[in-house]
Amino acid sequence: MTEKHVTVSCRACDRTETFEKLRTAREFIETHRTETGHEATWELPSLASGVERAGADAGVCGRPECTTTESPLYQDEE
Repeated sequence: MTEKHVTVSCRACDRTETFEKLRTAREFIETHRTETGHEATWELPSLASGVERAGADAGVCGRPECTTTESPLYQDEE
């Protein structure tokens, strides 16, 4: 069975880390941003299409242009 993991990369310092849990990867990104000012990015294993759609509908990427405001999952900032 293939293990799923999250890969975090920072181009500014040419660093790549792999994590088994999304939470640990998010914590690493935040700590790295705080300590270095660098914007690390992550690559996630593929998710079920329903999970990806729900995330997009809820606007989890934070960009208004990729949010479905008519979705019941939409999280308005107000």
